[in-house]
Amino acid sequence: MLSTMTVKSFDATDHARIAELGQGVLRGEPISREEGRWLFDLGDTADVFDLLSWANRIREHFKGNKIHLCSIVNVKAGGCSENCRFCAQSVLYQTDSPRYGLIEPDAVLAAADEAKANGVTGLGLVAAWRGLEEGPVLDEICQRFEELKRSGKARPDASLGIIKDQKVADRLRQAGVECYNHNLESSRRFYPQVCSSHTYEDRVQTIGHLKHAGIKICSGGIIGMGETREDRCDLAFSLRELGANVVPINILNPVPGTPFANVEPLAPLEILQTIACFRFILPRQEIMIAGGRTVNLRDMQSMIFLAGASALMVGNYLTTLNQPVEKDLQMLKDLGLDPNWDKHGFSDQEPCGCNPGHEMACASS
Repeated sequence: MLSTMTVKSFDATDHARIAELGQGVLRGEPISREEGRWLFDLGDTADVFDLLSWANRIREHFKGNKIHLCSIVNVKAGGCSENCRFCAQSVLYQTDSPRYGLIEPDAVLAAADEAKANGVTGLGLVAAWRGLEEGPVLDEICQRFEELKRSGKARPDASLGIIKDQKVADRLRQAGVECYNHNLESSRRFYPQVCSSHTYEDRVQTIGHLKHAGIKICSGGIIGMGETREDRCDLAFSLRELGANVVPINILNPVPGTPFANVEPLAPLEILQTIACFRFILPRQEIMIAGGRTVNLRDMQSMIFLAGASALMVGNYLTTLNQPVEKDLQMLKDLGLDPNWDKHGFSDQEPCGCNPGHEMACASS
C-alpha cells in the first residue's frame, strides 16, 4: 500500500544556528536585532521546539528553578479617559467591566494577606485612569503604599498610568513603591494602532522618571493585537534598551465592546515562540506571563517555562478571570519549579550578580 505521507528531509542548518546563538547567550553575548528577527521568523515546528529547548536552558542558567510570582489589585476600576483599543475599562467603549472609585485601605491589606498566603512576592496596585499628578489623589495613593510597606506582607508595586512630573515618581518611591508597571504595549511603529490618546513617547518618558526615582521597571506588552513578528522583536529590543527588570507578556483576550473584540487569536505555538525569543534577547530579565494565558494557551500553559518564562501573574486580572492560584502552584510543583523567589532586589540581572548557588555558572559565563 502506498503511503500518502511525505518524508521531509532534516535540515541541520537551522538547528546548528539556534544552538550557536543559544550558546552565545549563555556566555553573556547579546544577540543582534538581525539575529532576533531570524529567531522570530522560524517557521518549522522542529526548529521552534529547538528554540524552546534553548530558551529553557537560558532560563535555568540565569534563573535556576525560581519562579517570581506577582498579583494585582484593582484599586480604581473603569471610567478611564484613554482609548487603548484592547482595554475594557475605557469610558469610550460599552463593556461589562465594573466601575468603582478608590478602594479602602482594608481591601488592599486583605489582598496583601492573600498574596502572602500564596507565596506571592509583589502586589501591584492598579488604577484605571490616564495617570498621576500631584494633589489629593496622589496623597491618598501614597498612604495605601505606606500601609502596604509597613505590613511587610508583599512588595509594594504599582501600575498607575502616565507620570509627567519627576516629583510624582519621587513621592511614590518615598511611599515605598519598589517596582512600577508601565507597558510599552508594542513597537513604536505599531503603537498608533493601539492608542491615540497618548503617545509612545509619553510611556518612555514615564519610565525615565521612574528609573530616575530609583524604582524598578516592569514593562512589556500585549501580543496578538494584529502586530507583526517584527513588531514583537522591536518591542523586545526596546525593553532591553530601556533596562526593564520585569517583562510581562500579555496575550490579547478580546473583550466584547472593544475595538479589538474580533481580532483573530494567536496559535499557542506562536505564543511560545514569542516567549522564547524574548528570553534569548532578555536572558537576565524576569519574563512574566500575565493576562490571556488561560484562554489562549489552554492545556499548553505549563510550556511557558520550557519557553523561558521565569515569572507568573497569579490570581485574577483586571477585568478577566485567571485559573485558581492553587492550580498554578500545583503546576509549578509538578514541574519542579520553586515559587519561593528570594527577594534579591533583581541583583541577578547585573552582569556580575549571582543567586546563591550560582557562582560557578556566573563565573563560566
